Amino acid sequence: MKLTVELSVIATLLTTLTLAGCGSKDKTSQGDAGQTIQVEGSDTMVNLAQAWSEKYQQDNADVTIEVSGGGSGVGISSLIQGLADMANASRKMKAKETARAKSELGVTPVEYIVGQDALAVYVHKDNPLNEITVAQLEAIYADGGTISKWSELGIEIPGGSDEIVRISRQNNSGTYAYFREAVLQDNDFKLGSIDLSGSSDVVSMVEKTASAIGYSGMGYATDDVKMLNIKTTDDGEAVAPTADNVINGTYPIARPLLIYTAGEPNETLKNYLAWILGENGQAIVSEMGYVPVQ
Repeated sequence: MKLTVELSVIATLLTTLTLAGCGSKDKTSQGDAGQTIQVEGSDTMVNLAQAWSEKYQQDNADVTIEVSGGGSGVGISSLIQGLADMANASRKMKAKETARAKSELGVTPVEYIVGQDALAVYVHKDNPLNEITVAQLEAIYADGGTISKWSELGIEIPGGSDEIVRISRQNNSGTYAYFREAVLQDNDFKLGSIDLSGSSDVVSMVEKTASAIGYSGMGYATDDVKMLNIKTTDDGEAVAPTADNVINGTYPIARPLLIYTAGEPNETLKNYLAWILGENGQAIVSEMGYVPVQ
């Protein structure tokens, strides 16, 4: 009898703990129970996403927004696994990612354009180069590309090596994927670049390296680097990476900034997305050096 009673008590405790665990698991992500929004993804957007979250929480104390970077691919993967409510991305989801979301979550991801960005090409502030063609960028970065020295562009680097130091992003980055598509025409990258995990890391490395060239969002510009004007052809106009040139469509390597949700958002996410796309959220897009949605 005593043993039976003890087993009954243990069974009751296990049931209680299991139910408690289930209740905790339900309070996630899409936030209706815990009002917590998990945001992951693009390093290009991480500072912007943090600024959004801080401002929104000031006026919505019942909502907690947790933001992390890691790259567009990381954010999309977390969304598909149910670990994130919103994936920030500086590239579009791939067909295989959408198919995986449908298979694993039973929903189609929903895309929101929340801003625009000029993908800037950075050199050291003392580099005398002011403009570059898309074809020259391809020749510098693409596998089989023929440009490896600044002298091949008619440039002498003050206090630096003639060898071009190529700064790139890791392959889970949306910026990496977009540059490969838009500049390299989907060709592979040349081996030997310095591949960094964050947008700000690229700019920081160019600041410290006289012979470097790198690419990153225009929102990461500093006084110690120069953003090159871009030409689509040798005799074309050299276009600066500015908000006006993104809006008028003349800057050749501009892209949308995106947020994905797993299917239609619940009320908590819907309210936050509406705020991001509204006057306050878009003002922050401008303040962070990007281009608001028109």
